[in-house]
This record gives sequence, structure tokens and C-alpha cells, in this order.
Amino acid sequence: MTKIGILHGSLRKESFSKKLAAHVAELFPAGYETEFVEIGNLALYNQDYDDENNAPADYSAFRNTMKGIDAVLFVTPEYNRSVPAVLKNALDVGSRPYGASVWDGKPAAIISQSPGSLAGFGANHHLRQSLVFLNMPILQQPEAYIGNVADLLDENGKVKDENTVQFLQSFVNTFVELIKKHQA
Repeated sequence: MTKIGILHGSLRKESFSKKLAAHVAELFPAGYETEFVEIGNLALYNQDYDDENNAPADYSAFRNTMKGIDAVLFVTPEYNRSVPAVLKNALDVGSRPYGASVWDGKPAAIISQSPGSLAGFGANHHLRQSLVFLNMPILQQPEAYIGNVADLLDENGKVKDENTVQFLQSFVNTFVELIKKHQA
């Protein structure tokens, strides 16, 4: 069983990212298990915690969870033309202590979304920069920028636009191929 960790960059209980991620999680084929990984409880990263062997318990729990993940799907909104702080903090916590990054070599894919038409373009590209540094093979094509997300979801939070559903399925299928390539 291949385990896909899903990190979404919004803490709102009615988060568009969370709703979109839940929809996409159902598109993975048999043999792939998805798990939403909690990042909202992580203390802000401070290297002193690791240097003094006094890392908060939430760091250890997060790092251990991510060690058991085979690939990562990031679903994020855009805050001020970049990624939300909660998502960047999770990347920082998982990348330390130096030499023990939980991200190294794990295939990754990014979906950015926005209620506006820019679709989180800035967040998507800022996140890509960090993932390159973290040595995560990233799905290049198709790129997933979901604009006007509020209009795409029904009252249950499911994607109601069939073209978007088909696009997200092709995105997942291509991500699965990337994962297989890196597992070989």
C-alpha cells in the first residue's frame, strides 16, 4: 500500500483547500491510501529546540508521521502571493534537524486554489521553490491552478463541474505515475 500524505494550507473549518483535497483524495486508485496530516498544531519552527534536544512533542509526532508517508499532495490557498505560514512552518519543521529531512526524495504534487481567477499561482510557484530545495520530485504537468473554487463546489463541498473533475482525475493519474517511477 502506497501512502499519500495530504497537507492543506488553510486552517479554516470551511476551508476550500480542505474540501478540494477531500475530493481529490477519493480519486486515487486501489493500492493508494490517503491521510490528511495535521499541521495547524505545530509550534513555529525554532532551531534552538533541535539544537538543545528539546523539540516539542508536536514536532516529533509530525516528523514520525511524515516518515511513514510515501508521497505528498499539497493543496493550498494563496496568502499575499505566497504560501500560508502554517504550510511553510510544516516544511521547516519537517526539514530539520539538518540531515534528517522527512521530505527527501518523496514525490510531491501541488494544487493551488483561490476564490479569485488567479488560482493561487504565486503560492504554487513559491511552494515549488521550497520543494526543489527539499529534494522532492515534483509533478510538473499538468499544473493545477483551481480558480473561482467557490463556484466549483456544491453544498456538500464536492466538485460539481465535470470538466474540473476530469482534470483532477488526470492530475491524480499522472501523480500516481510519478510515484511509481520513484518507487522503482
